[in-house]
Amino acid sequence: MPTPAFDEQEAFGAVAVGDWVLLVEANGGLGVTEEIITPLSAGTRLVSQFYLEVKGMDYFHWIDDGKIRFEFLHQEGYSHWIEDGEIQLMFPHEDGYSEEMPDELAETMERIGGAEPHEGPAFLLAERLTGITMTPQSLEDSTYLCGGVPRRR
Repeated sequence: MPTPAFDEQEAFGAVAVGDWVLLVEANGGLGVTEEIITPLSAGTRLVSQFYLEVKGMDYFHWIDDGKIRFEFLHQEGYSHWIEDGEIQLMFPHEDGYSEEMPDELAETMERIGGAEPHEGPAFLLAERLTGITMTPQSLEDSTYLCGGVPRRR
């Protein structure tokens, strides 16, 4: 079977950042496709952020060992929220979803208010979950191992 042309693939770059791997994806949605990222989290923690400005699409996921702990979904908002000091579950319960606000994020969620992830909270949430502070300089100065995955049809 011939190798797909580069434009028929989802392109990505990966770089080690401490004990983590940062994956940067150009113009694709692999990093927020639950069918891909949920099994990819097996035995580990996965934190993912996606934003497509032209469509206002914003997604954030935190998955531990196949269980979705916390997320922000375009047009639906955060899976958990704090309102009047009370933790609220915003999405209906589904298999594999955490029903309670993860303690690790409660303080951060109070600090960010109702801001969407691409406005800054994604980096605060990811930093809280990974311990790594990403800056434009660290993204620009990194050397990435690049690859591609065939586009789904």
